[in-house]
Amino acid sequence: MKRDVLPAAHTSSALPVQPISQDVLAEKYLKDGEKTEAELFARVARALASVEKPEIRDEWEAKFLGNLHAGAIGAGRIMSAAGTDIQATLINCFVQPVGDCIQGYDDQGYPGIYEALREAAETMRRGGGVGYDFSRIRPNGAEVKGTHSIASGPCSYINVFDQSCATVESAGSRRGAQMGVLRIDHPDVLDFITAKRTPGRWNNFNVSVGVTDAFMKALQDNADWELVHRARPGRKVMAAGAYQRDDGKWVYRRVPARQLWDTIMKSTYDFAEPGILFLDAIGRDNNLNYCETIEATNPCGEQPLPPYGCCDLGPIILTRFVRNAFGHGGEPTFDFAAFEDVVAIQVRALDNVLDVTFWPLDKQRAEAAAKRRIGVGFTGLGNTLAMLKLRYDRAEGRAMAARIAETMRNAAYRASVELAKEKGAFPQFDADRYLGKGSKKGEGSFASRLPDDIKADIRKYGIRNSHLLSIAPTGTVSLAFADNASNGIEPPFSWTYTRRKREADGSRSEYVVEDHAWRLFKSQGGDVDNLPDYFVNALAMTAQEHVAMMEAVQPYVDTSISKTVNVPADYPYEDFKDLYQQAWKARLKGLATYRPNPILGAVLEAEPAKKEEKPADKAEAAAQQHEQDPMRKVIERRPQGALNAVAEKIEYWTHEGQQRLYLIVSFLPVEGTDGRTVERAIEFFMPVGQSGESQQWITATMRMLSLAARGGFLDRALSDMRKVTWDRGPVRLGTYVKADGTHVPRWHDSEVAAIAYAIQNLIAKRQEAVQASLFEPGELPSVEPAVQAAPESSGIMAGKKCSECGAYAMIRKDGCDYCTQCGMLGSCG
Repeated sequence: MKRDVLPAAHTSSALPVQPISQDVLAEKYLKDGEKTEAELFARVARALASVEKPEIRDEWEAKFLGNLHAGAIGAGRIMSAAGTDIQATLINCFVQPVGDCIQGYDDQGYPGIYEALREAAETMRRGGGVGYDFSRIRPNGAEVKGTHSIASGPCSYINVFDQSCATVESAGSRRGAQMGVLRIDHPDVLDFITAKRTPGRWNNFNVSVGVTDAFMKALQDNADWELVHRARPGRKVMAAGAYQRDDGKWVYRRVPARQLWDTIMKSTYDFAEPGILFLDAIGRDNNLNYCETIEATNPCGEQPLPPYGCCDLGPIILTRFVRNAFGHGGEPTFDFAAFEDVVAIQVRALDNVLDVTFWPLDKQRAEAAAKRRIGVGFTGLGNTLAMLKLRYDRAEGRAMAARIAETMRNAAYRASVELAKEKGAFPQFDADRYLGKGSKKGEGSFASRLPDDIKADIRKYGIRNSHLLSIAPTGTVSLAFADNASNGIEPPFSWTYTRRKREADGSRSEYVVEDHAWRLFKSQGGDVDNLPDYFVNALAMTAQEHVAMMEAVQPYVDTSISKTVNVPADYPYEDFKDLYQQAWKARLKGLATYRPNPILGAVLEAEPAKKEEKPADKAEAAAQQHEQDPMRKVIERRPQGALNAVAEKIEYWTHEGQQRLYLIVSFLPVEGTDGRTVERAIEFFMPVGQSGESQQWITATMRMLSLAARGGFLDRALSDMRKVTWDRGPVRLGTYVKADGTHVPRWHDSEVAAIAYAIQNLIAKRQEAVQASLFEPGELPSVEPAVQAAPESSGIMAGKKCSECGAYAMIRKDGCDYCTQCGMLGSCG
C-alpha cells in the first residue's frame, strides 16, 4: 500500500513507513477507495469545513488539511467516520445519566435504569463509549414502596449494562467501552469495589470509585465513615441500626475509613481496579460549576462530564515540532510558535465537529450545543522530551512538559475567544460566573486562573467553548499517524517489540515495531545498544515519577489526563496505597495504576514442537508404558483390608474468605522399576460431616479420582482438574518460587483446580516421606516448575489473555488494551 511521506518541514524525519502504521491505517481508518493517508486527510478536512459559510469553506478546508499534515489529527472516530455516509458519531465518549427507578424518569429527572440502558445501547451502536454514575440507584436492602419489595442494588444492574454492551456491536466493529462509577459513601460500595475479583464479571467496564475530600480527611483522621443514601432502608437494615440524618439521608451503616480504603487499595493492587476519581477536585476546577454537576467520566477518565456530556477530541503530534532532534544539526528546540498556530486551527476544527457529527441522542446534541466542549490534546510527549535530550522522570523534563501544556492552554483559549467574536459564545456562558470564584471554599475554577489578558478578552468578547483541553490516550491513532510515537502523556513503554499477527487466511506473520524516537535516533547514526540516559521508558522510572508528571501538567488542562501508572509486580503494597493519597494532595482528578501479578495472569511460553506420532504408535506406546510402570498398571479391584492413608487439612482462600477441607488419600505399596518399594495413591475420600455447598461435587469427584487412580490415569485426571475454571473468582493455595528465590502466592482458576493442586502436592509429600524419610508437616511444597519472571529487558508484563497470541500479557496501557507479548493493540476507551 502506498502512503505519502510528509515533507521535511512537517516531520522530524522522512523515515520510511513502518508496517504497523500501514496495517492500522488500512484496518481502522481508510475507507472504500482510499489508499493513502493523504486521501484520508482530504476526506476529513472536507467534512470539517462543510459547516463553514460557503464563501470561506474552501479557505478552511485548505487550512484544516494543512493542519492534519502538520500533526493536528482527530481522535479515532473523527479519522474513521468523518466525511463518510455511515450514521456513526464522530464523538468518542459520552456520559449517560442513570436514575433511581426502573422505567421512565425519577423524581430528579434522571432516566430510569432501563431507559438509560436503551439510550446507552443506541450510543454504543453509533460508535460511542459511555460512562455512568450508578450512585443514584438505591442500595441492596433498600425499601421499594411501589412493589412492596427490597432493592437488589446497583451492582446487580451493572451486570445488565455489561451484558448489553457485550451484545451491541458498535459502528465500525468497535465494541463499546464503558466506565462505571460509584460514590465512596454509597452503601453498596464494598460490593462494587470487589466485583471484578470475579473473572468474567463486568468485562466491558472500567470501574472507578468517586472519592470525596470529606472521605480523604476521615482517612487522615482515622475516623469512621457513613454509608448513606436517600432511599429508606428495608426492615432488616433498619433492625441492624440504620438511622436518618438531619439532611434526610439514611445511614445504612458506619465503617472505619481506613478499612474501606484498604479494601479499595488491595483490589487495585491485585486486580488493577477500581480506579479513583477525586470528585471535589473535578468540581472545583470545572469552568461550569455554576450550572452543572459532574459525577462520572468517559471510559478512559480524561473527560469528567455532566449527564449527556461528550468528549470531542483531537491530539496534536508533539514530535512534529522538535527541531534538530537529539542535537542533530544544532541544539534541539521545540517550535512553540508553530505549535501555537496549529493549536488555534485545531480549536476551530473540533468546534466544527460538533456541527458535523451524527448524534445518537437529541439530549446529547442539546448538551453539546449549550456548552460546546472540545478537547485539544497532545501525543508523543515522551518521545518529544527524549528528542530534546530531556529525561521524562526529571525536573527539567517535567518543566518542558508544563511549558508545552501552558502554551497549548493559552493558544486554545485565545483561539476560542476569536471564534466567539465570529460565531458567538456558547449559550450557557456567563462572564461573571465563568471567570469568578468557584462555589466551594472560594477556590477558583480553571478559567479564573487564566492569564489576565485572556480573562479580559473573555469578559469582553465571550468564549466559544466552555472547555478546550484534554489529554486522552491516543491508542491506534499514534500507531497510524505518528509513527508509533509514545502515546498521549505517557513515556515510551518499550523501544521495540515483535508484533505477531493472524492473517485473513489463518496464517501468522510477525514484524518488529519500533518506537519513533528510537528509530529516529538510529537513523541518525545513534548507537541504540547504548542509548543516552534521556531515553527512559515507563518501566524504568518510579511510580512517584509517573505521578509527578501528571502533577506538572494538570494545572494547564481544564478537564483531566488519562495516564496509567505502571508499577512492577514486587512493588511494596504500603508504598502503592500511598500513591493515591499523593495524587489527592497533588490536586489530581483521578488515578489509575497497573501492577502485573499472578491474579491477573502469567506470561506463557510455548513448548517446543514435538515429533508427531501415528495414532497406532501412540496407543502401543501407552499400553507398554502402563504394563511396565507399576504406578500405571490397572488395579482391577481394591485390595482387602486396611491401607496406609493420609488425612490432610487443606486451607485455601476464595472471594468469600478462608476455606478448610479435609481429605483422606489411601496408598498401596508397589514395587518400583528400580526394585524399591513406592506408594501409589489409589483411593480418595472426603469424610462426612463437612458443611458447605461444595460437599456433594467434591464427594463425587473423589470417587471418579479413585477410579482414575486404579485405572492408571491419575496424573491425567488431576491435570484436567487443574484446567477447570469457574466464574466465582480466583482461589489462592500454595506458592511458587520466583527466579530470585522469593515465594509468591499461587492462584488457581477454580476450587476444583485448587483441590487438584493440593492432592498433587499431598502425593508428592507422601512419596518423598516414604523414599527419603524426610517428610515434615507444614507448607505445601511446589511440585511444578517455578514460574519464571520475564527478563526485565523484554518489557513483557503479566495480564489478561490476549486474543491474538494467547499469552496472558494483555494490560491496560495509555487507556488501551495492549499485549506486552505480541504487541496487539485492542480496544481503547
